[in-house]
This record gives sequence, C-alpha cells and structure tokens, in this order.
Amino acid sequence: MTDCGCDKAKAELEEYLHREVSDADFADITEHLATCEDCSAEHLIGLTLSEKVRKACQEKAPDDLRAAVLGRLQELKL
Repeated sequence: MTDCGCDKAKAELEEYLHREVSDADFADITEHLATCEDCSAEHLIGLTLSEKVRKACQEKAPDDLRAAVLGRLQELKL
C-alpha cells in the first residue's frame, strides 16, 4: 500500500467516512490518516459531525402520520 497524500485523502474524506471507496482506496487513506496530523484532524471533525447528524435524525414521525403515509404508499402501489 502507498500513502495517497493529502489531496486524495481530503477529496475523498466524505466517501471514506461512509465506506464508499474501494478497498484499496480505503486502505491507502487509512494509512495516510495514521501519519498525517492535518488530515487526521479533518477526519475526526467529519466523524464527529456524522455522529451528531445521525443522532439528530433518529426522531420518528407520530404513529398516526406514519400510518397515513404508509397507507397512501400502499394505495399508490396498486
């Protein structure tokens, strides 16, 4: 494996965070993050932001609204 460099690591950070890069790119970026303080800091910011968004998006619709939407979707499937 080879260190991919800052440009590639930063350009593909979002995809890396969501595991949307190839296995080879994932390994290269992981290797780079282990040795680059600047990119590692950006990675930590991305991880923190992703976790905050994930936690904030766990709210569920009220049962009656959920039932109405699902019922309408079933009607549209017919």
